[in-house]
Amino acid sequence: MSNTFDMKFEIAVIPVSDVDRAKRFYSSLGWRLDLDFKGQHGYRVVQFTPPGSACSVMFGNNITLAAPGSAQGLHLIVSDLEAARNALLERGIPIGEPFHDTCGVFHHADRTCVVDGFNPQRRSYASYASFSDPDGNGWLLQEVTARLAADLEPGDPRFTREVIEAIHHTSAD
Repeated sequence: MSNTFDMKFEIAVIPVSDVDRAKRFYSSLGWRLDLDFKGQHGYRVVQFTPPGSACSVMFGNNITLAAPGSAQGLHLIVSDLEAARNALLERGIPIGEPFHDTCGVFHHADRTCVVDGFNPQRRSYASYASFSDPDGNGWLLQEVTARLAADLEPGDPRFTREVIEAIHHTSAD
């Protein structure tokens, strides 16, 4: 008998100051409204799901004690960053220019090693663009064109050298 079982990440709670304003924003992204529940004493739960996602976001009144805008680094994975970014711009969503990291397997939040523009080879997991909701909760679009796997060969051109080394545990430290 196996002791393994599925654990699926399905909801991220994001703190907002104005539920109706947040609802309008996430609706403007083209996300599916799953739920808008209003309970007693001002309790409210709103849930949206991005297209193609198995994970939803939830916000409301009295569902988190976190400060509005404190959720950062929320990733939306897209297969074509340029197309996804353009689609958001067409919807009137302010979104930053694409960027990539030159010295790691993930972007540096302090912008160390961050360079403007797409990863020059458009390697998977290497290009980003960011936007925020009205409260300042921070979202990143990340371009993923090929998924990581433990059997990746050194030099696989779909990924950065740093990603391959991290998978094979060949980098220093």
